[in-house]
Amino acid sequence: MNLTLPDTLVAEIDRLVARYPQPRSASVMVLHALQDHLGYLSPDAIEWTAARLNVQPINVLELVTFYPMFRQAPIGRFHLKICRTLSCALRGSHELYRHLCGKLGLDPHAHRPQTTADGRFTVEFVECLASCGTAPVMMCNDRFFEKVTPEQADRIIAETHS
Repeated sequence: MNLTLPDTLVAEIDRLVARYPQPRSASVMVLHALQDHLGYLSPDAIEWTAARLNVQPINVLELVTFYPMFRQAPIGRFHLKICRTLSCALRGSHELYRHLCGKLGLDPHAHRPQTTADGRFTVEFVECLASCGTAPVMMCNDRFFEKVTPEQADRIIAETHS
């Protein structure tokens, strides 16, 4: 395992683990801290977490692959998340996803996050973004957009170049 973490991060993780009666109970919080620092959860990060929490790597991998907020690969500078659940689907999120993929040269049939060759954008179809009344919704990093049209999505992408 080749994972070197700053002492401050290790100390933060140790504080997180200390909050729980069993180290294993801190798994999700530790994974969040590592992903915040590393940008994604590499196999080394998964092994490091397992060793730190005294569990098997498969126990950590199960969490990483179950929860959609965890990533196993780097993402682009701008992470575009398009909601695909029922309200958004009925209001055009599938068309919006296909539009964005086409504009950015990505496969509109892929069922995984995709990143542009230049590493600038990652497009991902995600489960509920919790704004069904303003569907379709989309996020660009931490910014939330409601009632998104293909034209509005084009403007959001254009803003990233400024």
